[in-house]
Formats: sequence, structure tokens, C-alpha cells
Amino acid sequence: MSRRESGRRSGSTRDSPPGATPIARRSRAGAKSIVGVISDTHGLLRPQAVAALAGVDAIVHAGDIGAPEVLTALARIAPVTAVRGNNDRERWASRIPETATLDVAGARLYVIHDRHALAIDPHAAGVSAVISGHSHRPAIEERDGVLFVNPGSAGPRRFTLPVATARLRVTRGAVRGEIVLLDV
Repeated sequence: MSRRESGRRSGSTRDSPPGATPIARRSRAGAKSIVGVISDTHGLLRPQAVAALAGVDAIVHAGDIGAPEVLTALARIAPVTAVRGNNDRERWASRIPETATLDVAGARLYVIHDRHALAIDPHAAGVSAVISGHSHRPAIEERDGVLFVNPGSAGPRRFTLPVATARLRVTRGAVRGEIVLLDV
């Protein structure tokens, strides 16, 4: 199992914007949280992905869910925040938002399916990390003090791209991410 890591520290605290979702944390005083990140399942929730997400405090699904049963199964692991992807066109998906903002252990996370559709300046908005999917390419990079996380695709393999998820460790506003490649 290969992993790539990157880190980011947020130096400010801000009030949550309307629509922000606080995540329930099992850790002491909300100072630390682990967020599992998954995307592009396209209706396929692999057992390896479920195992990779075990033990997290919250799960973010960055779109192209494919079937409501995927969200139901993920909710058995931890509370789920999901955004709608470009392939989530069925009636069940109409109630899923296109973007979501979460406050986790002192860090603000912004979720959108396609990073190229980002309509905010994450740094100016006080966002610590932007989570996206769409490309099926797992990547973690920091730009302008903001961590950009794409867990890749955990669903059907696309071309020769890896099948992966990600984990974010959030501690008092500091966000560190790692890609978790799935053995499929």
C-alpha cells in the first residue's frame, strides 16, 4: 500500500458560513479528527474501500456516487457529507448539493466534484482544504496555503489509473492528507 503525504496549518479561526456542517468527532474536545475521503464510486463500493475508511470520524464523498446505496453503506462507517457529481443525474441525486463546507477540528473543508468549477478563492474564504474528485487521478498538493485533495476513483478502474481513497488528519486546524491506494 503506497501513500503520499502533504500538510497544511491554518492560522486563523472564523465563524462558520451559512450551510457549514459541523462534523461529530469521537476525539477529545474536537481537537483531532480523521476524515475519510472517497470519490467516483459510480455505484461500486469495493470492500477494500470500506476497509480503508474503517475507523474514521467522518466521510466525505466528492461526487459521482452512482447509487444511493453507496451513501447508505458509507453511513454505517461514519457520518457522511456528499456532493453531487456530473454523473449523478438520477432523481435520488437531486437532493445532494453541488458543494459542501465542513468545519472539522478547527479547519474548514470545502467539497466540490470538479475542481475546475471552483468559484471561490479558498484562501480568502478561510478554507484549509479543497476536496474534489472527477479526474480519477489521486493527488494531494498545497497551493497558496490551501491543501487540494483528490482521492482518485474508488469505483470502476479507468484506464490504467490507480483505485484509491484518501485520509485527512485534522488537528487543531492543521490538515495533513494521504492517498491510500487500494489493492484491487
